[in-house]
Amino acid sequence: MSQDFVRRMPYGSSSLQRKSMIGEKLHLDVALILLLVLICSFGLVVLYSAVGRETAPLMSQLVKIGMATLAMLVMAQIAPVFYLRTAPWLYLLGLVMLVLVLFFGYEVNGSARWLRVPGVFTFQPAEIMKLMVPMILAWYFHDRHLPPRPKHLFWACVMIAIPVVLIGVQPDLGTALLIGAAGLLVILLAGISWRYVFAALGLGLMSLPALWFVMRDYQRQRVLTLLNPESDPLGSGWNIIQSKTAIGSGGLFGKGIFQGTQSHLDFLPESQTDFIIAVLAEEWGLIGVVVLLTLYTLLTARGVVMAAQAQDTFGRLLTGSITFTFFVYVFVNIGMVSGILPVVGVPLPLVSYGGTSILTLFAGFGIMMSIHTHRRITL
Repeated sequence: MSQDFVRRMPYGSSSLQRKSMIGEKLHLDVALILLLVLICSFGLVVLYSAVGRETAPLMSQLVKIGMATLAMLVMAQIAPVFYLRTAPWLYLLGLVMLVLVLFFGYEVNGSARWLRVPGVFTFQPAEIMKLMVPMILAWYFHDRHLPPRPKHLFWACVMIAIPVVLIGVQPDLGTALLIGAAGLLVILLAGISWRYVFAALGLGLMSLPALWFVMRDYQRQRVLTLLNPESDPLGSGWNIIQSKTAIGSGGLFGKGIFQGTQSHLDFLPESQTDFIIAVLAEEWGLIGVVVLLTLYTLLTARGVVMAAQAQDTFGRLLTGSITFTFFVYVFVNIGMVSGILPVVGVPLPLVSYGGTSILTLFAGFGIMMSIHTHRRITL
C-alpha cells in the first residue's frame, strides 16, 4: 500500500504543477479569475433585479465587463518592468487630463467630471488616477531605502496631494479622498514608522474644523444627514432612510429574488449604482450579503498572498495597494448605504452598474497578475 502511495504522489504533484504552469504561461491567476467570475455573475443577477428585469442595462453591463476583461488580459501579458518604467509618464498624463477636466469637463448629472471624445466615448480621468497614484508611489519607493525617510515622505505626500486637490475642486470629494487613501496605503506598506502615522492622524483631526469651512454646502449637508437623517426625511435624509428600510426588511433570508419593494416601487434611489447592496439585502437577506462579503474577503486574501509573493519593492507595494484599495471601496460603499459613513457616491465594486469603475478595477487586477506571473524563478 505504501508503494502505491509513493508511486501516485509524483502524478498528483505533476498535475498540480502542470495547472500552475499553464496559468504562468498565460500570465493568469486562476484563483483570482474564478473569484472575479463569481462576484460578477452574482452582481449581474442583483443588477437584473435592480433595473426591473430590463435586458438593455444588463446587456450594456455585460459589454462593459467584456471590455474590462479584455483590458485585464492584455495588461496581464505586459511585463511589470514596463509599468515601472512608464509610471512617471502615466502619472503626468493623468494630471494633464485632470487639468483638462477643469476647462473642458463634460457635465453628467450636474457635475463636470468627465472628458468626452466626440462620437467615441466618455470617461472619468479621476478613475484612472486610482491606479496611477499607487503606481507612481511604488515607482518612487522602488529603489529607495525603506522605511522611507522624512524627505521621501514629503515628496510622496506631494505626489498624492496634487491629484487629490485637482479632483476635489471638480468637485468630487469622495473620489479625492479614496485616491488619497490609495496613496497613503502605499506609504503604510512601505513601512512608515507608527509615530508618523499617529502624528498624521492628529493633524487630520485638528484640521477637521478648517475642512468644514472649505466644504461646499451640499457636502456639509451630507455630514449633517449622516448624524441625523430624520431631520430632513423627505429631502437629504431620504436616501439613507429608504436604504436602511430596505436592508432591515430583508431579514435573514430576504423577500426573494425580484420581490423587493423598496427598489421596484422607486422608493430607493440609485438602486442600480451606489445603493445596489440595499437591493441585495432586501431580496437575499443577510445570507446573500454574507455570501458577497465572503467572496470579497477571499479576493482580498488572494491579493494579499500575491503581494507577499512579489519579488521586488515595486511589485509588493503596487499589488498590496491595489488589493487594500479594493477593500476600502467595498467598506466605504457598504458603510454609506448602511448609514455609518456619509454618502460620497462610491459604487459597489464589480456589482454596481457602470463602465469606468469596472475598467479601472479589472486593469488593476491585470497588473496584479502580471506582477505575480512574471516572477523570476529562483532556486
